[in-house]
Amino acid sequence: MYKLYRSTGLTSPVFFGLFALALGACLMAGGAAAQGMLLPTTELRVGSHKVHAEVAANDASRSQGLMGRQSLMPDHGMLFVFDAPTSTCFWMKNTPLPLSIAFIDGNGTILNLADMRPFDETSHCPVAPFRYALEMEQGWFKQNEIGSGARVGGLPR
Repeated sequence: MYKLYRSTGLTSPVFFGLFALALGACLMAGGAAAQGMLLPTTELRVGSHKVHAEVAANDASRSQGLMGRQSLMPDHGMLFVFDAPTSTCFWMKNTPLPLSIAFIDGNGTILNLADMRPFDETSHCPVAPFRYALEMEQGWFKQNEIGSGARVGGLPR
């Protein structure tokens, strides 16, 4: 780059073209990271309500979760899928959205719910081993009168 600068000068069209290309690449990479991974989606039935959920079913997508997301569309969330029952706890590091989480057993029954504050590193844990966790906008479960014991249909196997 130094050689290009010396030989063409700051006002050179070549310099500006390369600068714009480099800047565009940086902005595109940053934008993609801010949007998170592209994940498959599924439609669930939570009680009598329809939910559209992104599916995080591997270590990388489960680790990323909803970090960095600024908003969720109405009735949209993220479904965390585990291969076997787990007692994994969740936290809100780097997550700016207030969320509610439902821990769901392998039969589709909600075990317990927890509200989680943005950027909070407090652990939110299930009352028993679970196979699925569904994160929604905070208050969604309460607003829709969904609690422990409710059934979730359409879960991937």
